[in-house]
Amino acid sequence: MIDTPALGLYIHIPFCERKCPYCDFNTYAGLGSLFADMVDALCAEMARWRSTLQERTVSTVFIGGGTPTVLSEAQLAQLMAAIHSNFRLAAGCEITCEANPGTVDQAKFAALHRLGVNRLSMGVQSFQAQELDFLGRIHNVQDVYTAFAAARTAGFDNINLDFIFGLPHQAVSGWEETIEQALQLGPEHLSLYSLIVEPDTPLNHWVQIGQVDAPDDDLAADLYELAMARLETAGYIQYEVSNWARRSGGADSGAADSGETPTYACRHNLVYWRNGDYLGIGPGAHSHLRGPAADGGEDERRWGNRKPAAGYIKRVRAGAALEEFSETISPRLAAGESMMLGLRLLREGVGSRRFAALHGRTPEQMFPAELREMAERGLLVWDQERVRLTPSGLLLGNRVFAAFLPD
Repeated sequence: MIDTPALGLYIHIPFCERKCPYCDFNTYAGLGSLFADMVDALCAEMARWRSTLQERTVSTVFIGGGTPTVLSEAQLAQLMAAIHSNFRLAAGCEITCEANPGTVDQAKFAALHRLGVNRLSMGVQSFQAQELDFLGRIHNVQDVYTAFAAARTAGFDNINLDFIFGLPHQAVSGWEETIEQALQLGPEHLSLYSLIVEPDTPLNHWVQIGQVDAPDDDLAADLYELAMARLETAGYIQYEVSNWARRSGGADSGAADSGETPTYACRHNLVYWRNGDYLGIGPGAHSHLRGPAADGGEDERRWGNRKPAAGYIKRVRAGAALEEFSETISPRLAAGESMMLGLRLLREGVGSRRFAALHGRTPEQMFPAELREMAERGLLVWDQERVRLTPSGLLLGNRVFAAFLPD
């Protein structure tokens, strides 16, 4: 049995003012009439878990979507009240809320800060006007500056900015300008994601009919390496494949040399990358929990809620089951997923002690052949303390991850 594992809580707000053409998340535009009922349903689903998880401490909360800031201040307050009444939050609990620069103002940021949100994640995506148009964003470049300044004025000292790179024919100079403008703002955290053409999205349709060229993997790799070099020079620590955190002047000031994950790393996402426990609330939200099994070991289970927003509300009201799928994870798959997820943490990697606490054996004991092969190919380094990707392994990460998963 694992001692007092961290529990992450995710709340899914499935609404946006406009659905971006590349997005395959469970989100909907034009459903403002469901906002109030959805908030009531989210609160009711949280209440279902009150007795089951009353002994667990929630270490992180992430309110995502969608665009949570389309909700009113009163609705956000209702959600936060339900979080506090149904779960035991750790002291210093990280509480993140996603925000679109086009849906917030000073009053909304001030309300979030007052409600206890202590980390913002803003979907900027680009500082190039034509790229924002291509991505279907509702904000413009000036909106980003206005929103960021409003967030600082409201008291937020932990802000993440999201960006997308690898757009078809994206100009290197434009990407360089976007990075420089982001650095001028000085956020504590940056997330950079390569554009993926997901099935059943307008972007996929455009590519299929030849209206838009498919993204160029080689160009995306060049832009990624450019960003890695520039952000390192600027003092940001790349602690995960797609995530960078700024060095603080305090506890993590020596993080660049210590090999540890920096203070401003997203603690909620660390729960995922460490293959920890998390509970997802809302339509389409996924969960992963461990509990005592009949044989005295750990029963590891994950599931996902049904996706349609209106159907979710109806099922909550009726007291019906919400799960669309559920599976018990085999010990072998669980171990492979710990490797796959943990290797995304470039500095921390897969720690042998944490891995053994979860799976009963160290990575070396479970995957000797795989570790040797990846090390011989120069894709991994490993010792008794941890397993980590090399720079070459980072660029071939998916190939490395697959080596540890069952066929």
